[in-house]
Amino acid sequence: MERGWAGYLQTAYSFLLQAADYNLPEFVLEKAKYLRVKGELDQALRYLERGMESRFGSIEQLLADKSENAKTKRKTYSQALLLQSRFSEETSCLESNEILKLYRKVISVNPDWEDGHFYIGKYYDKIITTLLEDKHDKERINPAKQWEVVTFVVKHFWLSLKFGNQYIYQSLPRLLSLWLDYGASVVEAERKEKARQPPGTPQSKNLTNMKKSLSDLNENISKMGRTLAPYQLYTAFSQLISRICHVEPEVFQRLKDLIANIFVSFNQQSIWMMMAISKSSYPVRKQRCQDIFATVKMIDPEQNKFIHDATKLTERLLELCEKDIRGTNVLSITNHFRPLKRLLEDKDFGPILLPLQSAMRVTLPSTPGSHVDHNPFPTDPIFLQGFEDGIEVLPSLQRPKKITMNGSDGKLYTMLCKPKDDLRKDCRLMEFNALVNKFLSKDPEARKRDLHIRTYSVVPLNEYCGLLEWVNNTQGLRHILLRMYKERGIYFSGKELQAMTPKQESPLDFKKRVFREKFLAKHPPVFKEWFLQTFPDPTSWYNARLAYARTSAVMCMVGYILGLGDRHGENILFDSTCGDCIHVDFNCLFNRGETFDWPEKVPFRLTQNLVDALGPLGIEGIFRRSCEVTLRVMRDQMDPLMSVLRTFIHDPLVEWRRKSKTQKMNPADTELAQGEIHNDQALVHVQNIESRLKGIRRGTMQKPRSVALSVEGHVNYLLQEATSLDNLCQMYIGWAAYL
Repeated sequence: MERGWAGYLQTAYSFLLQAADYNLPEFVLEKAKYLRVKGELDQALRYLERGMESRFGSIEQLLADKSENAKTKRKTYSQALLLQSRFSEETSCLESNEILKLYRKVISVNPDWEDGHFYIGKYYDKIITTLLEDKHDKERINPAKQWEVVTFVVKHFWLSLKFGNQYIYQSLPRLLSLWLDYGASVVEAERKEKARQPPGTPQSKNLTNMKKSLSDLNENISKMGRTLAPYQLYTAFSQLISRICHVEPEVFQRLKDLIANIFVSFNQQSIWMMMAISKSSYPVRKQRCQDIFATVKMIDPEQNKFIHDATKLTERLLELCEKDIRGTNVLSITNHFRPLKRLLEDKDFGPILLPLQSAMRVTLPSTPGSHVDHNPFPTDPIFLQGFEDGIEVLPSLQRPKKITMNGSDGKLYTMLCKPKDDLRKDCRLMEFNALVNKFLSKDPEARKRDLHIRTYSVVPLNEYCGLLEWVNNTQGLRHILLRMYKERGIYFSGKELQAMTPKQESPLDFKKRVFREKFLAKHPPVFKEWFLQTFPDPTSWYNARLAYARTSAVMCMVGYILGLGDRHGENILFDSTCGDCIHVDFNCLFNRGETFDWPEKVPFRLTQNLVDALGPLGIEGIFRRSCEVTLRVMRDQMDPLMSVLRTFIHDPLVEWRRKSKTQKMNPADTELAQGEIHNDQALVHVQNIESRLKGIRRGTMQKPRSVALSVEGHVNYLLQEATSLDNLCQMYIGWAAYL
């Protein structure tokens, strides 16, 4: 039983005893839920079935009765039916067809209920997943029949969205993935059939059926586009634009219509995502983007000038990003980027929204229902008015430029123009982090602790450049620690550190002894003193340390689930106004750090300075409990999180293999020629993330694969791994495990 429920079960039981006297139909549901939380699932199902017979009577009479009282009773009965369906599925006490009958009964009783459509769609989806994963079933069952089930999933997920937004982050990404992937599979099946058979051979019945299913799917998608509110579709906008190079013509036609209609409704937000594709180095991507813009202009001719202005602004910003000026750390827009200055001074230049996080994030309705007229961007828009003349060039390797924009609200907004870096993964991960924040804010235990991830806006301008929203009042961990060590007369040059570092092939005991005696002994923990210096009064110091512990814990858990690596001291920042921990640079995802020449050994950064700054108890208490709450929330929300992550991992616009800017595209490479690059490792990534969410750690020769760990056991294992000297002493010297 989840620890958070333990204190409430007795209270719940007391209230149930009182409610039993009123003989209400709802009592059956609440008692069944109570038994389920206690872990007595079989008993809960039996009690529910008996209660439905005794409290609701004949279903035929209930459906025939048109009174208001009967309407309320039907709603309660449909809720009881859904609970029965879900409990039956969970206990596996019925065959699939019987469970489907129960789910269909829910819809027949209450056809306008989002929960009913969502859960039957989810069950159909479970059937598809089982069929595709089982090699014997996959070979035995006709592929056309397999994919016929997809139309049911798409239909019911769409109808669920028609009646509400409760499951939007689970149902919409999944139905779009099924539709788009099925379209691609039809093209692949046709290609294989043509290659196998002589010219002029009639199309097989199997392929004909697959095309028929795709036609039905396309029709459902068209209906969905007409019935759903644009803000609902906008929640999946990045997923939609990631597939604009789809090879199936009819699928692309529907895709184009969806994107164009969303763009017309929310042009200011959509344009920043579209610009990166319009400036792609892959011709097909650029052409598809222009096709979408052409459709937008047909729907609303006034968008022509807006797209033109945004394109010009993007071109000028790309020039600013890419211009390599050596020998100075200060530039001037007037002297070095005159075309940008002239563009903003042009009286005909229209308003362009500043790409701030607050302006780009959708706000969903707070009450049930579809809310067709809902405004998803309730804050007043802030438009770009101009730039401050001075540009600061930062001294890091890529020499990013720090620019200041003038907002229409009279305030200044700082952005970082970053060259030679693909920010598309960062952009998608920020969307994922925002979703995690939504789930944390809805959970009582997480909300009580104000658990959250600090996010910021990321705007790719093409595959190699982009804008990052500047986070004010932050300092990097490495910068803080090196400054504090220098104040104490502790300093080692890079050469000295390299000389002390054992070779990679050295024995573990030797590495550990050197790490303990030469590195740790000469770098005593000092990070806690930064909190004392930065937050001098007791209240602000306590609150800052609390915020540090909690935000660090959240990112440790989220980073572990995603396989986030490269957490050196320059990628972890701290807010000097509140103590929050902020992570940047999310290029090293899905355990890529384990493939480095010097593989990473720890699940996240939890070195001696970070532990010492948590206080006398170290990782115990606040930090450990925050880790447990975060991991439990992510496990509870595994389905919607995995639904979004699957689209992220399979995103053809995000290249998962490193490729230099100068690398030429081979015309013979059809993937690149089409503009879609598929991640062959995607399935492995999905399975690894799913295993981590379930509490299953990967096995090695030294540590065999375990059964699923509890939340507490999983967190304990991770904390031991992150602080183990055996692991830390094997980290690359540039990661600075001694800091």
